[in-house]
Amino acid sequence: MSFRILIVDDEPALQSMVREILTQAGYETLSALSCAQALEQFRAAPPDAVLLDVMLPDGDGFSLFGKLRENRDMPVLFLSARDEDADRLQGLGLGADDYITKPFLPQELLLRLRAVLRRVYREEGSASKLGDAEIDWGKGTVRRDGREAALTAKEYALLRKLWDARGNIVTIDALCAALWDGPLVGYENTLMVHIRRLREKIEAEPSHPSYLLTVRGLGYRLNVEGGT
Repeated sequence: MSFRILIVDDEPALQSMVREILTQAGYETLSALSCAQALEQFRAAPPDAVLLDVMLPDGDGFSLFGKLRENRDMPVLFLSARDEDADRLQGLGLGADDYITKPFLPQELLLRLRAVLRRVYREEGSASKLGDAEIDWGKGTVRRDGREAALTAKEYALLRKLWDARGNIVTIDALCAALWDGPLVGYENTLMVHIRRLREKIEAEPSHPSYLLTVRGLGYRLNVEGGT
């Protein structure tokens, strides 16, 4: 599973260093130099985790943390040059998953990030139920009727986006953004192909879907009644 990490820090040199560390380790990265940019990135492509500086030019990380968590309960690790106990306790007290003090070793960052991701996305259960289908996020597979099918990278990203918004409509533009990094004109037909192939793996009757539903004129919705 390739996790998407949002890095929020106003130091371009540190941004570049952290992006390189994470990219080499196989992560997808997003960057923001301010609270405003972070919120824009967060809405455009919701991350799986956030590395968040405490001091930002248009606000502070603690306040931004609250705004991010209002929209999605994902792991947040504070990165800060401030090592005061009060700041550390405030960050952890808000519900952050870790507090890392600058400067830090690349391996330390990776180890602590991996520990958080493993705890949140694996130990709490890497499998989700969708009717009689079981989605194994760690392996990237769907098991139904005793048969296991591997998801392609696009199918995985599509299903993950729909699952994160389960029960709600996800627009065509939002799905294109998740699959091709932007609401690109002309991708609607390609999206429909991925939708059809995904239905073949999760639906008992792909031509009459019960879970991956089309909302005409808007997009798609994942119906997870009875799912966990």
